[in-house]
Amino acid sequence: MEEQKQKKILCVGLVCLDIINVVDKYPEEDTDSRCLSQRWQRGGNASNSCTVLSLLGAPSAFMGSLSAGPVADFILEDFQKFHIDVSLLCEHAQCVLPASVVVSNISTGSRTILHMNRNLPDVTAEDFSKVDLSKFKWIHLEGRNAAEQVKMVQRVETYNRSLPPPRRITVSVEVEKTREPLYQLFPHGDVVFVSKDVARHFGFLSAEEALKGLYGRVKPGAVLVCAWAEKGADALGPDGSVVHSDAFPPETLVDTLGAGDTFNSAVIYTLSNGGGLQDALTFGCRVAGRKCGFHGYDGIAENFGN
Repeated sequence: MEEQKQKKILCVGLVCLDIINVVDKYPEEDTDSRCLSQRWQRGGNASNSCTVLSLLGAPSAFMGSLSAGPVADFILEDFQKFHIDVSLLCEHAQCVLPASVVVSNISTGSRTILHMNRNLPDVTAEDFSKVDLSKFKWIHLEGRNAAEQVKMVQRVETYNRSLPPPRRITVSVEVEKTREPLYQLFPHGDVVFVSKDVARHFGFLSAEEALKGLYGRVKPGAVLVCAWAEKGADALGPDGSVVHSDAFPPETLVDTLGAGDTFNSAVIYTLSNGGGLQDALTFGCRVAGRKCGFHGYDGIAENFGN
C-alpha cells in the first residue's frame, strides 16, 4: 500500500547530549591525560534510532522531552540536519538536559558512559494521547517509564482494532536496562528487543537460550530479538524456529557507541518495508558492524542509504 509506505516511524524515548572523548587507551584514575579528539553528539537510544532510520531512507519522527537553552538548540539543529520530525517534542524550560560523558577507546572499541539525568521528565501517556496515530506505520518505544508506556501501547492497540491488518501500526519495544519495572513491557510489543545485559541478568548464557527462556513473556505472535555483540544476533518468531545472523565486524573497531540502536533501527527498517525476519536480522548485524568502523553515523548513508 503506497499510503502506508509514506507513513513515518515514530521513536519514543530519550534525547541527550553525548560529550565523546576519543582516547588511545583507557585513563587510569587520578591521572591527567589528553584525548585524541572530543566532540558533541546528539545521543539517547530513541534519538539515535531516528538518526539511523533517516540515513537508511525511512522518514522518522522523535517523541521525547527537551529542556531550553544553548544545548537544546544544538540538539534541535542536529535533528533538523537529519530531517527528523520533532513536532512531538515536549518542552520543559526549567529542566536540565540529560548528558553523557563517553570515553571511547580506539584500541579496543569500548565505550564507557557516565550519564546524568537530573530532573527532565519522560513523556507520559497523556502527552502521547495527543499524537495523531494515522501518520505512523511503526512506533518504537525505548523502555523507560514502563507503566506509562504500557498505556501508550494500549492506545495503539485500541486504534488498530478499527483498521484492517495492512493499515495497523506495528509496535516495537526495547528492554535494555536491568530494571524490574521495564519487564512489564515484554508482552506489549509486536517486536521485542531484549539486550544481552537483560538476558544475562535472567541467567542466560547465549542469545538462543535467552529467546527460548523469555519467549513465554511476549504476546502470542510476537517476535523476540536478542543481539549478542560479536556473536551476532538471534530472533524467535511465532513459528518457534530460531533465526541467527553472524556479526559483521569492521576491519578496525573504532566506535561501538550506538551500535545497539543502529542494529534495532536496521531491523525495524527491514521489517517495516515487508522484509523477512532472517533478512532483517542479517541487515541489522551488517549495518551495526559497519557502524563500529567509524565515528558517529554519517558513514551509514554512504554504505546503506537509499
